[in-house]
Formats: sequence, C-alpha cells, structure tokens
Amino acid sequence: MATLSVGEPQEMEVDRKGESEESGDDETRRKSINGKVDANQPHTTVKEESPVEMDTITLDPEEEDVDLVHCRIGKIEGLGVLRKAKTLSLRQNLIKTIENLEMLVTLKELDLYDNQICKLENLQTLKELDQLDVSFNLLRKVEGLECLTGLKKLFLLHNKISHIANLDHLTGLEMLELGSNRIRLIENLDRLSSLTSLFLGTNKITQLQHLEGLHNLTVLSIQSNRITKMEGLQGLVNLKELYLSHNGIEVIEGLENNMNDNQLENWSDLDELKSSKALETVYLERNPLQKDPQYRRKIMLALPTVRQIDATFIRF
Repeated sequence: MATLSVGEPQEMEVDRKGESEESGDDETRRKSINGKVDANQPHTTVKEESPVEMDTITLDPEEEDVDLVHCRIGKIEGLGVLRKAKTLSLRQNLIKTIENLEMLVTLKELDLYDNQICKLENLQTLKELDQLDVSFNLLRKVEGLECLTGLKKLFLLHNKISHIANLDHLTGLEMLELGSNRIRLIENLDRLSSLTSLFLGTNKITQLQHLEGLHNLTVLSIQSNRITKMEGLQGLVNLKELYLSHNGIEVIEGLENNMNDNQLENWSDLDELKSSKALETVYLERNPLQKDPQYRRKIMLALPTVRQIDATFIRF
C-alpha cells in the first residue's frame, strides 16, 4: 500500500486527496468542504431561476459531445435529434426528472450533476453508458440501474442516500462515489469484483466491514465517518491508497496483508506515516526496502513509536 492517510481525530483540515476528482468543478469545491458547507464562505442569497424551454436551445444533430451546462433547463425534452451523441452534460440546470432519453442509444457519458432530481429512472435504453454522474441532487435510493450493465463509473456524491443497494448487476463497475450521503453501513458490494476505487467519505459509517470481496480495490476513501477501529481490510491485497482521516481511530492496525509485497523502495515513502503518533506496528516484508542492510534500524529512526517490525518485536 503506497498511501495511508489517518490523521488526528480532532484535526479540522480536510484531506482533499481522499475524494474522487472526476465529479464536480472548482467552483463547487470552493463552496463545499468534503460535502459540508464552508463556514468561512460569505452567505449569499440566490435568486430562484425560472426554467427555460428546450425549444429555445439550438441542437446540432451531428454533435457527439453535447454541452448544456447551466442553461436553466427545467425539463429534458427534444433531444431525440442527437442520434450521434456520445457525451451529454446537463449539469447545473433545474431538472427534476430523468426522462425522454430513450433515443440516445449511442450515449457513453451522462452528466446530471447539480440538478433537482429525486429518482434514478428511465435509463433502461442507455445500454452503452459507461459513466453516470447524478451528484448533488435529491436522491434517496440507488435504483433504476439494472440495464446499465456496461457502467464503469458511477458518481452519486452529495445526495440523501441511506443504503448501498441495487448494484449487484454492475459487475464491470470500476469506480463508485457515494460520499456525502446518509449511509451507516457498508453492504451489498460483494458482486462488484471489478471495483478499483470506492469513495464513502462524509457519511455515518461506524465499522469497516463487508469489503472482503473487493480484491481489485486500489483506492478506499472513508474519511469523515464514525469509525473507531481499523479492521476488515485483510482481503484488500491490492490496496494502494487508504484515506481514514477525521474518524475516531486511535491505533493503526490490521494492515498486515496490505503493506507487504509492494514496491516501496525509497525511505521517503515512510514520510506518510510520520504523522501517525500512535503507530506501533508496520509490515513491510518483501518490499525493495527490506534489502537494505540497515532495514530495521532505519524504520526505527523514521518511525520512533513503532514497537513491532513485520513479525518481530523491537528489543530495547
């Protein structure tokens, strides 16, 4: 594992590295810290916008990348002419319902970020879709995705989702972003064997569990939750980045299977662990670092709180 971010429980600065960077924009990120309103931002009164009719917008039937960002669109309609569209961005509009997309069978990416959508529905004809972003909406359930079996990236950041469910059929999914929701339990991920990145930051999760089937996971972000113990990570043998800051964790443990057999070859790679004042055990076997004749001595100097290196306790 190359990156471990734990941090002190009382620290207030948010580690941005643990969030997915593909959903959202810079303006939204300035207004929000890890899914929470930034108290330092001045309060502004936003005037309610009136939606515009789609027939006032000119569409090019030959366009493959359709950008309809911040057009004050209130209803999805009249898009049937876009027979060649591969990407469609409808972010930052006033859309309440996903509808009238059945003709866009060539669509690969659909972006509905920052609208007023309450339900995932009417997506069944978009069988070529491999990326879907419905972040910053009003969703309460994960549903209506049964036919999107080719989906590789799913972004549902900052909604009102309380349960991880109805994802079993997405066996090719590689990235799942469910940060800033109301999730209390990690569940129903067993079938997602292709998943490489999982983002669950800023929820209400109390325990690391039900992750053992995610053998291909390389990035796990679960910062800003209610976790007090590191556990349930033994099966994540390909994990490279782990973000756990802003929880209640006091002891780094349970990483025996994750820190061995990697490619750590520079002693500077251990700098990521120096801020973990309670770190007592590290497993770095079968990394290039282990070939150094001063292997154990250098670990002791770099990480003075450590009391066990690999399977051997330190003798003082």
